[in-house]
Amino acid sequence: MKSCLVVDDSKVIRKVARHILEGLSFEVREAADGREALDACLDSPPDVVLLDWNMPVMSGMDFLRALRETNLGAKPKVVFCTTENGMAYIRAAIEAGADEYVMKPFDRETLQSKLQIVGMA
Repeated sequence: MKSCLVVDDSKVIRKVARHILEGLSFEVREAADGREALDACLDSPPDVVLLDWNMPVMSGMDFLRALRETNLGAKPKVVFCTTENGMAYIRAAIEAGADEYVMKPFDRETLQSKLQIVGMA
């Protein structure tokens, strides 16, 4: 079973994402900020990370940079999931190591297509 770490400071977004992902046969873990997510990845790397941009403690961008600097053997695919939709944000996310980008609010079909693009669905 593929695993996904949902990283978002919104409990509602985490719950919605969990529901969609479990419906797509993912094992789902959650983290409320980038620091918690980085610890979870170092402990047990997921196949894919669904990542919010704006969070307390450690932002999505800071988490992504830190994740890409680790020496994890298997690098998780990272799908940024955010309300930030400017091309500059998308470019910055991709340059920092994101594999794909999805806008909030998202639905099952949108998320599934993004997971397919990164080879996870």
